[in-house]
Amino acid sequence: MSLPARVSRAGPGRVRAALVLTAALWSADATAAGRNVTFRADDGRTVTGTLFEASSAPAPAVVLVPALGHPRDEWQALGQRFADLNITALAIDLPSATAPADARDLAGWSVVVRASVNWLAAQPAVKATSIAAAGASLGGTLVAAAAADPRIRALALVSPSEEFRGVRVEGALRQVGSRPVLFVASRKDPYASRSARDLTKDAPGPRETFLGDAASHGVPLLTAEPDLARRLVEWFQQTLGVN
Repeated sequence: MSLPARVSRAGPGRVRAALVLTAALWSADATAAGRNVTFRADDGRTVTGTLFEASSAPAPAVVLVPALGHPRDEWQALGQRFADLNITALAIDLPSATAPADARDLAGWSVVVRASVNWLAAQPAVKATSIAAAGASLGGTLVAAAAADPRIRALALVSPSEEFRGVRVEGALRQVGSRPVLFVASRKDPYASRSARDLTKDAPGPRETFLGDAASHGVPLLTAEPDLARRLVEWFQQTLGVN
């Protein structure tokens, strides 16, 4: 498997480190030890998630949001890898497996991301000033829509879409300002890779793109390319200040 390209400058030592650590991170048993949690969003709906807790506290945290029609369990292996590296991870379900017809209603689903940040920030074992979010496909769109919340220190969009069923992310990403944003896409996913390229133009803050070659979209892209998943984890370690 070839190493996914990173469309930003990285030294050869860092690339070698990523290759060496990939095997250690992804050869372990993928069965995660998360526990299920539920909490309320501002609109009254119940949010269901799986929490993967870091071993020491208080720890940084990341919210993991799936693609439309995909379960939160898709993030299970990656959620446990975050916890193993002392980043608490919360994988959540979307409100429904099917999208509402009205784009405004769909954009309103970002309430579950905000609720997740609220819930994590209230946990004694979480460092409330070090919360991030990652979303796949529509999940990334919702993460961007929620990122006006300054408590979200960094965000990653896996297989991003400039526009998803009428919901655009460019304006939302501008509200992120100087906070770092990562885009992850496959070269064989033309819309996602083009969206990643376009969304980094004239950005108000640091933007990076990791590209892979598997013909996959969303979290399955990370499963198909463990090196790409490893880079995603490493990026969050750096942006959240985890040694």
